[in-house]
Amino acid sequence: MAVYGGKPIKGQIDKLAKHPAVVVGTPGRVLDHMSRGTLRFDAIEIVTLDEADRMLDIGFRPDIEKILRRCPDSRQTLLLSATVPPPVQKLATRYMRDPEIMDFSINELAVETIEQRYFTVDPTRKFDLLEKLLEREDPRQVIVFCRTKRGTDKIFERLARRRARASRGRREREESAGDEDVACIHGDLAQNVRDRVMRQFRDGSVKILVATDVVGRGIDVSSVSHIINYDIPEFCDDYVHRVGRTGRMGREGIAFTFVGPDEGPQLTRIEIRIERLLQRDEIEGFEAFDRRPAPAPVEQLPTSFGPGSKAGATPEAPPAPPKPSSASLLGKGRGPKRHRRAL
Repeated sequence: MAVYGGKPIKGQIDKLAKHPAVVVGTPGRVLDHMSRGTLRFDAIEIVTLDEADRMLDIGFRPDIEKILRRCPDSRQTLLLSATVPPPVQKLATRYMRDPEIMDFSINELAVETIEQRYFTVDPTRKFDLLEKLLEREDPRQVIVFCRTKRGTDKIFERLARRRARASRGRREREESAGDEDVACIHGDLAQNVRDRVMRQFRDGSVKILVATDVVGRGIDVSSVSHIINYDIPEFCDDYVHRVGRTGRMGREGIAFTFVGPDEGPQLTRIEIRIERLLQRDEIEGFEAFDRRPAPAPVEQLPTSFGPGSKAGATPEAPPAPPKPSSASLLGKGRGPKRHRRAL
């Protein structure tokens, strides 16, 4: 049975009284049942912490450690994670005896069946580009990832209004058209709303899902054909999880990432992480931003004199170009060699 917040606890207590063999739960609600005495830990044989890296990253460490301390020493502990950062290693050292590492990852983090592209775009034109891209691709199902909950709501509302107006202008409305084929999901929504949205997304009645990284992990909907990173993810591993929502069950998929003029370093870090260069894409009329004019030849540059210089004095030599930073040398490591990106 499942125990998590947003659902009446009375029904969960009644089901736990029947001693289910497997309980799947969120840390907060598990602790709630633990304090009430409705969930017993003395007979637990296996404890599994799924998405261990993310759970520790978003602040569940104290709750997880409380739960692990209550479990019998004779238990088997499983930590499942797409990545193994130091916090996960530390947790394994503290709460596991002689742990074995089982690596089921493939050489490339991004699945080979997923085509990955990027657009360079001015932030003020991102929504217009999103509309044009949806029009061009006509995806079977797509997840549009945003970085914040507020941004997710704004993009959802704009898409819903535009698509509703467009559908009213047609003579024949498809059964799944209108504002019902667009939905959003993030952590501030009530649990029953999130459940409903995911149910509609799985049955295909929702075609466009605008979401935060709350659906970046653990959601398996095989019909997702497109991923659009409206906001480039802050962490490289989040990119890996987002893109992994398409190309499921051996199917082909495609992922697009919108990159602003000052987000080149984030794109470079992603490419180094997945050891793969993203292909640049363009839509006519949506060039990233105005091309800056080429610098004037050296002989046409105005001469500059040092303090106290007099007319006729020799101009100061131009400053030497700065030495490359350590970041600009990353291309010499295991990552892509052509890592520097001219946006």
